Amino acid sequence: MEHSSFYAMLFRMKYINRWGLMRNTRWENLSEHSLETAMLAHILAVIGNKRLGRRYSLEKIVLHALYHDCSEILTGDLPTPVKYDNPALRGSYKEVERAACERLANLLPCDLRGEIEPYLSGDGLDEDSRKLVKAADRLSALIKCMEEEKAGNREFVPAKASTLAALQKMDLDEVEIFLSEFLPAFSLALDELEIKKEEAAR
Repeated sequence: MEHSSFYAMLFRMKYINRWGLMRNTRWENLSEHSLETAMLAHILAVIGNKRLGRRYSLEKIVLHALYHDCSEILTGDLPTPVKYDNPALRGSYKEVERAACERLANLLPCDLRGEIEPYLSGDGLDEDSRKLVKAADRLSALIKCMEEEKAGNREFVPAKASTLAALQKMDLDEVEIFLSEFLPAFSLALDELEIKKEEAAR
């Protein structure tokens, strides 16, 4: 049987660091960012379905979020100011990302490729769900900025402000609920989180 290197390549996401132009107190790798984005996309979709009457497919949203940055295994993480500064460059980078996704998909066995490739390319996701995954991606970035600021690193303060503004501009009720109910706890210390849990149990 022929071997596939697809997952061996995916597990190299842990070697790709994000925020390359910034001074970090702790580096964030692509693997942990992808997990966080998937968890955040899941709760946003749950909020939408349970509280707002949406009909999101949880499976599709979580899997698209989980695989959303896989192309960066081959391209690396291009810093946001570079990626979005020039429309021509942005379009070219999209083509590079798509080519990278195709390269990764080609590593899959033929009979499995159709089940996984759409999550790599982002195909097959409706616009509302795509927007939710993007919001989860930005929420992960916002939380990273907050963690760096909490550690005394003011390098991330402008990034925090611009990321929060971009999230609010998306005008998603699911995001507003998360920002109100879940985000404040990210500013707390561990002992404070435990206290909150004890209070909730009373």
